[in-house]
Amino acid sequence: MTFLKRFLSSLALSSIAFAMAFTEVAGAADPIKIGMTVSSQGRFALAAQSGERGLKIWINDVNSRGGISINGQKRKIELVSLDDRSDKAMVPRVYETLIKEKGVDILFGPFGSTLTGAAANTTEQFDKFLMIWSASSDAIYEQGYKYVVSGSQIAASRMSHPSIRALKAVGVKSIAFAYLDEPFPAGVTKGAIAYAKKLGMKVTMEEKFAKGTKDFSLIIQKALATGADAFYPTGYEGDQMIMARQLREQGANFPATYMVYAAQPQFLEIGKDAHYIMGQTLLHEKINWKVNAGLSREQVMASYNKLFPNVAYQPDFQTALAYSAGAVLEEIIIKADSIDPAKMKQAALDLNEKLTVMTGPYKIEPTGKQVSMEFVIMQNSKNGPEVVYPNAIATMKPIYPAPSR
Repeated sequence: MTFLKRFLSSLALSSIAFAMAFTEVAGAADPIKIGMTVSSQGRFALAAQSGERGLKIWINDVNSRGGISINGQKRKIELVSLDDRSDKAMVPRVYETLIKEKGVDILFGPFGSTLTGAAANTTEQFDKFLMIWSASSDAIYEQGYKYVVSGSQIAASRMSHPSIRALKAVGVKSIAFAYLDEPFPAGVTKGAIAYAKKLGMKVTMEEKFAKGTKDFSLIIQKALATGADAFYPTGYEGDQMIMARQLREQGANFPATYMVYAAQPQFLEIGKDAHYIMGQTLLHEKINWKVNAGLSREQVMASYNKLFPNVAYQPDFQTALAYSAGAVLEEIIIKADSIDPAKMKQAALDLNEKLTVMTGPYKIEPTGKQVSMEFVIMQNSKNGPEVVYPNAIATMKPIYPAPSR
């Protein structure tokens, strides 16, 4: 073969290789861009970052499988997260940035009802699908939003039911309630009060406290004065950690104390101040649903340890909620075979009672409100939290009345 022929042959092969490479790149489907905000600071930071890690576990799993198939093409997930600094006023602007400047396809909510309520107005304005993973306020689902779905977080009006049943089961006949005057704590408390009354229990106090409250002594003393068998204050994790410490400092020994976040790893760091307090979770080694969507609890834990080996905290129920919402979102996209918000909302409804993820069975109302995935009730012993309700999976008999701490 002459030099010219060898050169032309080589050129032809190079052209073919380049064309094949170009075709492969050109044919690669664009990623599905999911946008969310995460608090870098402020009172929601710990929970928001825990949730973000849960979402990243789902994204890592999806991408390791080549992505989600839409119209016969596998599309990977790209996460775009921005900071909301735990500031409700920032949320609408940041979600608008995600939509208009970052070009995201689907939105994941921020942490909590306060921030998510602000985000939903923006996502709905731009006709974007919003997957909620932590906001439980019933008010969000009363606004007539078309494209809002709670993938894993049970509504506040129902969230308290297991805790009230657990308190009644140990012999509590009266409860003193206190709550932060914000949508999530107020919603949980309202539901708890209604359910307690329905079960024939006496409500001795309904006391609100303001954001930023650091001294709970008057609320504690007022609750003690009512003679209640149980004290049930609801706020965010930081509020409850402060209150737990002040309960012990004041020698306020209620027969039972219930705080939503009491079983969380961060809460347990307060040591003996956390002893005997009841709380709730969806993530515990004894809670193992038979899943048909997404990873099992054990698989999620293994992925967490692999992806986040240097994180100070172990995964908690916020991690589980966000991961499970991602797993539900994947099934919605597959069912819809689209990322069109209207098709996704219909798919979300069509999947009712057909999915079980690591946090339990999935069921929503037409508004997008989650009405399944009940929490398991824990109580902190000196050796750590144990399952005390429901009885079918209990690992310890409830300690009631609680001894002095």
